[in-house]
Amino acid sequence: MTAPQLAFSRSEFAERISKTRKAMEDREVEVLIVSDPSNMAWLTGYDGWSFYVHQCVIVGPEGDPVWFGRDQDRNGAKRTCFMPEDDMIGYPDHYVQSDVRHPMDFLAARLKERGWDRKRIGVEMDNYWYTAQAHASLQQHLPNAAFVNANSLVNWQRAVKSDQELLYMQRAARIVERMHQRIFEKVEPGIRKCDLVADIYDASLRFDDDLGFGGDYPAIVPLLPSGIDASAPHLTWSDEPLRLGEGTFFEIAGVYRRYHCPLSRTVFLGKPTETFLNAEKAVLEGMEAGLEMARAGNLCEDVANAFFGVLKKYGITKDNRTGYPIGLSYPPDWGERTMSLRPGDKSVLQENMTFHFMTGLWMEDWGFEITESIVIKDGGPECLANVPRKLFVKG
Repeated sequence: MTAPQLAFSRSEFAERISKTRKAMEDREVEVLIVSDPSNMAWLTGYDGWSFYVHQCVIVGPEGDPVWFGRDQDRNGAKRTCFMPEDDMIGYPDHYVQSDVRHPMDFLAARLKERGWDRKRIGVEMDNYWYTAQAHASLQQHLPNAAFVNANSLVNWQRAVKSDQELLYMQRAARIVERMHQRIFEKVEPGIRKCDLVADIYDASLRFDDDLGFGGDYPAIVPLLPSGIDASAPHLTWSDEPLRLGEGTFFEIAGVYRRYHCPLSRTVFLGKPTETFLNAEKAVLEGMEAGLEMARAGNLCEDVANAFFGVLKKYGITKDNRTGYPIGLSYPPDWGERTMSLRPGDKSVLQENMTFHFMTGLWMEDWGFEITESIVIKDGGPECLANVPRKLFVKG
């Protein structure tokens, strides 16, 4: 088989594994089992829509990581991972969705062959892809191992982005700019949401000769609720038409090589109500205050407190966080699941961390979103995308 198609240099993968092993040592983890597909990709390059079956990457005390997955997906590992084929283990298909055997039974035997059955094994206990049955199987077949919770261990190593990662996020930003441009071109009273979403996907994926690249699929589908539905942050779309006199927020992301740049804007069809005009004023002023605090050396809560302080002045209460780290991701979400921009989070901001500054408001009968994806810098943040920061009005 030909050489794999790697999105990063082998030296960058080596640096990532070194950082991960240092974190393992700090938490007294000898062998790490990583089930999160984003963490698997970050450590090895593996990129495939195979996370609906059990798979993982194992980081042992030394050597390259080991890819473990369904045997039919092993060729995908060969095409996308940097390791040699000897470090790619496929399990037979009769383990898939079986009531009498489990893929982790097979993995346990392979760990025993490598002499890792008496180690302190870290697992991602609070991760979507690591199930209760997977854990029970490993415990049953590795009775001499000590299992410890290593949830988010790798996620934290991903927080500060490399130059190559930032390049991919900048390309994702160019894509999300194109997506919002398409939205404003097409949006009008009467257009059906499903048709508008088709245009959004077209703008997010199609190769652009001027840019020299096309897009990737997002970890979250486009969110575009209108009117009272916009009081809920995570509704998707229907085949209903957009209506005059309603506001709709568009929470979308450009994606390049799995790296995301989320960006939200709100469109009002017709003359905006005072509610929306006041929300725009409060959010924009609050964003400026929050962005002023989004610099290396400050804390996550500094950004949130600045933003919430302005909202309070306008009589608005936001009882949810106002941002989270972003970067490499797979469905069902594009957050990195570590820090939060919220009061009480004293994580220190470092240069080249990346966040979605999620300043959305979801009130009793309306919603409003204007957001930015940012890169933390010493002198203040860099906004990845360049889309006018305002309430868009049309119709």
